[in-house]
Parts: sequence; C-alpha cells; structure tokens
Amino acid sequence: MSQLWDDIGVTIGRRRSSLYTMPSESSFDIVSKIDRQEADNALNQAAKEISTRFDFRGVGASISWSGEHGVDIRANSEERAKAALDVFKDKLVKRGVSLKHLDVGDPKPSGKEYRIAVTLKEGITQDNAKKISKIIRDEGPSGVRAQVQGEELRVSSKKKDDLQAVISLLKGKDFDFAVQFTNYR
Repeated sequence: MSQLWDDIGVTIGRRRSSLYTMPSESSFDIVSKIDRQEADNALNQAAKEISTRFDFRGVGASISWSGEHGVDIRANSEERAKAALDVFKDKLVKRGVSLKHLDVGDPKPSGKEYRIAVTLKEGITQDNAKKISKIIRDEGPSGVRAQVQGEELRVSSKKKDDLQAVISLLKGKDFDFAVQFTNYR
C-alpha cells in the first residue's frame, strides 16, 4: 500500500521534494505597453475609412506611420486634420488601446497642408513609478512591496489577496498614463 501512495506522490509523515510546495511570494508587474498589432490595425482601418468617406474626398487627408512610435496625419485644412485624428482615436478605442498612450501635437501648416504629429508613449517613467509606489505604500495593504525595474514596476507580497487589493486600488486611480497588470503569479 505504501508503494502505491509513493507512486502517486503522496507521503505520510515526511515531506516530498520542494517541487510541490507553493512559492513563498506572489507578484505581478505594472507596465504601460501598447499592443503594436492593435495600433497598426487601428491605423489601417482609419486610413481605409479616411480614403472612402465622403467628407474626406478632395481634401488630401491621409494617415500613416512615421517611424516606430509616431503617426503622421495630413490634410488640406486644420479641421479635416483634426477629423482624421478623431477617426484614428475612435479606431484605437474600438481595438482596446488606451488614448492615454497618445501624445498629440498641434496642427501645423506645412506648405498647402496641415500636419499633426502623434507620438505613442510606452513605459512608466521614473517619476510615475515613484507615484505608484507611494500610493501602494501609503494606501495599500501592509506587507506589499513595489520595486522599480526599468520601465515597469514589480509588486510582491506573501498574500495574493493583498495583491488583488493593490490592483483594485490602482484601477480606481486616474493616472495620466495607461497601466496594465501582467505576470500575476
């Protein structure tokens, strides 16, 4: 009988290897990342809509990537450039990309057309990481630690319930940047 229990991993009175024990700390990461594929799909949908919509006919409106994290919007008038930006924002929202990632410049005349430069922001700055860390330390449950790791923040605790409380606390706050919670373990 004892052989049967040993075969399926059950031991009585002595401890099996540490392979089967739970980790002593749980953690998750707070990041600010853009789903690049969704942003690309939103830009392509916006470009298609701009090319087919009646109110954009004959105004030379276009939208395209400008480098890795930039979008260039062009039109003959300032109003049409802003309307093209609104179309792009609508497509981003429908695809689940937060508008807090956008850093929109002012429409600038360039020859016969107006240009709007849009930058997509990623990562949590050191100042924002310190703000989040201070909120966790002041308002969060005790025993929760936050460590800055580059452009993300690792939050760890012995209790998973405390981590869930921190997530709900941070979701209730209104930051001027987008946050996502990843690697919850």
